[in-house]
Amino acid sequence: MNETEVERQIDQMVKFIKQEAEEKANEISVSAEEEFNIEKLQLLEAEKAKIRKDYERREGQIDVKKKIEYSKQLNESRLKVLQARENAVHELIHDAQQSLAGIAKDTAKYKTLLTDLLLQAYAKLSEPTVIVKVREADQSLAKEAIEAAKSKFKDAFGKDAPSASLDTKNFLPAAGDGKEGEEENSW
Repeated sequence: MNETEVERQIDQMVKFIKQEAEEKANEISVSAEEEFNIEKLQLLEAEKAKIRKDYERREGQIDVKKKIEYSKQLNESRLKVLQARENAVHELIHDAQQSLAGIAKDTAKYKTLLTDLLLQAYAKLSEPTVIVKVREADQSLAKEAIEAAKSKFKDAFGKDAPSASLDTKNFLPAAGDGKEGEEENSW
């Protein structure tokens, strides 16, 4: 082999080695690019997931705050309704007390009211014996009302009314003696 052939063969070998090196460098470059893209994609997805999780957490906190606010407003509304109802009941009780005070002055109406209340008590209680408690000033009127209620009961229900007796030892407070508030609160 002469020198030119050896040189040509060496050049061929150098070219082959360079080509192999370039191919290997390309493979390494492509592989590095792929790994970079995969790593970048994974980091991007991890950050997206982190952002979604944070968003969901904040959205959950907002929902909880909204529910708490709604519940608070609902409770305030309920309290207002209950307060209005309580005020209406107190007003109704006050009006009834004033009306009853007026009826107590009219003996005929008062006797009718006592009779009807006794009749209702007989029917609702369904007890064989009833003790009637009234104001001391209403004893005679109550005796008449007891007899009238017994008669009405027999007419309405077709059976004898329960035996009723007037409590002559313990009386309800008289109007204006300062004990009405105590009785009102003992219901």
